[in-house]
Amino acid sequence: MLELRRLVLICEFARKGSIVATAESLGYSPSAVSQQLAALERETGTALIDRTARSAELTDAGRRLVQHAERILSMVEEAESDLSAHAGKPAGRVVVTAFPTAAVAFAPALARSLRRHTELTLRLGQSRSGRGMREVQSGEVDIALVDDWYGGVRDSENLRVFPLLRDPLVLVVPRKHRLADPGVPLDLRELRDEPWMATPDGEPSRLAVDRLLVDVGGTRPTPWEFEGLGTILSLVAKGIGIAAVPALALAAGVRGLAVRQFPGNPVGRDVHAVARGSSVHRPSVSVTLRAIHVAARYLAADLDPVRPAERSRDHEPAGDEPQAGPVRFIGDDVGRSFGE
Repeated sequence: MLELRRLVLICEFARKGSIVATAESLGYSPSAVSQQLAALERETGTALIDRTARSAELTDAGRRLVQHAERILSMVEEAESDLSAHAGKPAGRVVVTAFPTAAVAFAPALARSLRRHTELTLRLGQSRSGRGMREVQSGEVDIALVDDWYGGVRDSENLRVFPLLRDPLVLVVPRKHRLADPGVPLDLRELRDEPWMATPDGEPSRLAVDRLLVDVGGTRPTPWEFEGLGTILSLVAKGIGIAAVPALALAAGVRGLAVRQFPGNPVGRDVHAVARGSSVHRPSVSVTLRAIHVAARYLAADLDPVRPAERSRDHEPAGDEPQAGPVRFIGDDVGRSFGE
């Protein structure tokens, strides 16, 4: 009989690629990981790891076992979710990760919404763009808030994707800038010689800014590059330059800024919640997904350019969910598995 904890271990080894990295991820010593993998080989009666003096990698049999193990562990989690769903009361710890802007923006509303569940604890961490879905897939976290600049985030065999927001780029300028006056027309061509600030080359938001400017002949190379949208907003507020940032970054509440919406259909990103399909009915995960959706509605109400994803007519918001006032809804089926 194969032990589940060893199946978890070999799946993690497949993701991390080394015994040392697997040990660090799971909180074991490298020798303990090696011993457990050896025990798994004895249980299966076949070599699963090809070891050399400097490395270790899965054999063909090891890769086949990982495929089976992932399905088995998913079924186990689904069984646990089904049993806890019938228990009905959210309890235990739920782990959420988010890209930095979303972590700052969603945290207050999540804390307000979940604090009434006295037996539930929330851990909200930050991860760089692109890591969230991998952390959900590996079981390191229960839910990830991810940004999607190119429409590539989709449901998969194991993951469920819940659209939350459409987050466009907006122009931020100092309050004393001439474009702080909403009556002054916004023409990007006239801003090519302004002191632009952006995240470093290769960052998703920087690529979006480059896409925005290419339609007007581009701008001179950006002389100011800073890690973190919060840093950029604070510098704009001090009158040092101007920037194009996702509207969600404004949830940090930096003062001294004027915000202008770009005309037409500006470049932007979609924000999604991602969870394993086998866990979405677990009460702790379900209630947190619902709280994330409510938080998205609050943000849409507070940040005018942000557009929330719309529920279908069969999934109208509950009475305690904020309405977005003048914000226009876009079509999508968010909330479809929040226990509704």
